[in-house]
Amino acid sequence: MQLDRSSLGLFLINSSASKTTLPVLTLFTKDPCPLCGEVKEVFKPYKNRFNLQEVKVTLPENSAWYERYKFDIPVFHLYGQFLMMH
Repeated sequence: MQLDRSSLGLFLINSSASKTTLPVLTLFTKDPCPLCGEVKEVFKPYKNRFNLQEVKVTLPENSAWYERYKFDIPVFHLYGQFLMMH
């Protein structure tokens, strides 16, 4: 997975402007997911600028997300809205 680090940095700088609440970044993942591990490593230095919420799509309670994203993991939502995939 190739991330444009300059765009990522710009997103993280802009999203950290609000001191009251951190943005919620949701990672839709499954086991195994090598790309998810890579993404989490890239995001580690910025972990204090957003709340990372992980949703394992293979859990029974997340079956709707599994049907939607089973071939597209990792998928990201920001504030509950689709942001990016792969």
